[in-house]
Amino acid sequence: MKKVIYEPNKYLKTGIGIWRTMFEEIGEGRELIWRLFVRDLSAKYKQSVLGYVWVLVTPFIAIGTFMVLNKSGIFTIGSTDIPYPLFALIGLAVWQLFVTGINSGCQSLVGAGDMITKINFPREVLVLASLAQALFEFGIKCVLIILFFMIFQFYPSWQIIFFPLLVLPMLILTLGFSLILSLVNGIIRDTANTVGIITTFLMFLTPVLYPIPANGNLFFKLNPLAALVNAPRDIIAYGYVKEPMEFIVASGLSFILFLIFWRIFHLVETKIPERI
Repeated sequence: MKKVIYEPNKYLKTGIGIWRTMFEEIGEGRELIWRLFVRDLSAKYKQSVLGYVWVLVTPFIAIGTFMVLNKSGIFTIGSTDIPYPLFALIGLAVWQLFVTGINSGCQSLVGAGDMITKINFPREVLVLASLAQALFEFGIKCVLIILFFMIFQFYPSWQIIFFPLLVLPMLILTLGFSLILSLVNGIIRDTANTVGIITTFLMFLTPVLYPIPANGNLFFKLNPLAALVNAPRDIIAYGYVKEPMEFIVASGLSFILFLIFWRIFHLVETKIPERI
């Protein structure tokens, strides 16, 4: 039988030891993460007529809208080196991993209020379970991307194997924001609605559905989300990342923010039941 030692103020410890403890807690909660993921996924699509097809509805609507705007001359998309529907779908898949992840993660603690007050477990598992839903939907979109390869007869180079690695920084950033926003939402319940508005606005400031304009390069250099969206798409379209330094900086920033937000989450973990 495993021994559990309870210590006062263990969450206030510093040094490498506390990070090892934090990772061990996540490892111990992996079965709970899986069960919560299956439960929430079943509840989300239960009694839904279209079921998992809803995962594909939003990308098609967004792509179709931009194509109509471009054809009518209201909005000029610009030229893309790969078929536009494929270009847009890849960008949306990566972007919606970010948006879906932080939207569901933001509400993960509030949605499990009774569970938090009655059971002692690492609260991070709730956020990770919500992120698993975003990963599941991302996987469905990746299957659709492969289908688009066949439809448009586009054959990416072997470097496409690095696609998951280039998506990883966006995933890490999503988890970091999900952790901190779940705490804020526990105190200010308007947070979830505010996040939805901000992410919608950010999508139009990030080259998700359009290539970076030639005269707007400096603006997009200051937007780290642009590099995180473009890099996975570049590896499919060209076989390499066009702006590697921007991607490295954005990836480093994502990792730093994740560590900061996770540490803050862990420090106030014992106070969560009082706020939810």
